[in-house]
Amino acid sequence: MHLIVGIDPGKTSAIACLDLSGRLVYATHKTFAGVDWFVEEISRVGIPSVIACDREPGEMARKISAAFNVGIHSPQREGSVLAKREYAKRFNINNPHERDACYAAIKAYNRFANKLHQAEHIARGQRISSVDEIQAKVLERYSIEEAINNKTANRR
Repeated sequence: MHLIVGIDPGKTSAIACLDLSGRLVYATHKTFAGVDWFVEEISRVGIPSVIACDREPGEMARKISAAFNVGIHSPQREGSVLAKREYAKRFNINNPHERDACYAAIKAYNRFANKLHQAEHIARGQRISSVDEIQAKVLERYSIEEAINNKTANRR
């Protein structure tokens, strides 16, 4: 399963994983976590297509994205605590670190949602069973046509 992974690195770190339909599939946190913990936890759940942060990505986020060879998404500006609570409330997340990770994942999902829906619609219309793979390629900056026809992306 391909994922949009929100992370909140720090003294207490957290992960929130959404599937490519925007459903929360996993959230956890740990004190004094390193890159290895993030990589192991994420790998147990699925294959990340995007690593998302709720603020400007730091060294830890860059190392995690490099470990999976995926891009990083961060919002133009950091959301307020109130906004993060509202987003996380949909998923019944109360831990503040998981909430921040979930917020990051949701913001990334919202950024790509229209393209993901479009890719799903076209793939299903062409009776392609690997919709998740097509959507993951779209998140890697393939056009929908390139993803469906298994071509190399024209840009990076």
